[in-house]
Amino acid sequence: MKMIKITLVSALMLLSATSFAQDENIVGVAAGNDNFSTLVTAVKAADLVGTLSGEGPFTVFAPTNDAFTKLPEGTVAGLLKPESKAALTGVLTYHVVAGKFEAAAVIDAIKSNDGMFKVDTVEGSTITLSLEGGNVILTDANGNKSTVVIADVAASNGVIHAIDTVVMPASK
Repeated sequence: MKMIKITLVSALMLLSATSFAQDENIVGVAAGNDNFSTLVTAVKAADLVGTLSGEGPFTVFAPTNDAFTKLPEGTVAGLLKPESKAALTGVLTYHVVAGKFEAAAVIDAIKSNDGMFKVDTVEGSTITLSLEGGNVILTDANGNKSTVVIADVAASNGVIHAIDTVVMPASK
């Protein structure tokens, strides 16, 4: 019950902070919400601000700060080091899909494809989308899962879906 309350409070904070979001691009929306401060720091470290502020449209599966805390200790700090920029860029662009895919379209695509839909990420590999208990689930290249906790946060150059776990591309 406590987790539901925390999730609900986070959702309300995100929605209230982004009610003006249609005038802001994806980076502006994320930067305007404390729940995405780790993501914004990572986007800056990877020099992706210009890209994600571009025309798009983009769909971003945006990990919350809590999602980043689920990673093994030291992972975020290691990825933020200058010598890890390529790896960080890979992780971040694995969360981005070219095009604007709102929740209804995602759910329709999943249902139209026998319960799972693979999407190509900007990183170059795929994420599998499915439904569990009415929630959209992302399954990464390693079989790890993340749940969309807030959908359809509008931005001027696309849409953001907040997720509860960082998804990772396959190790190269």
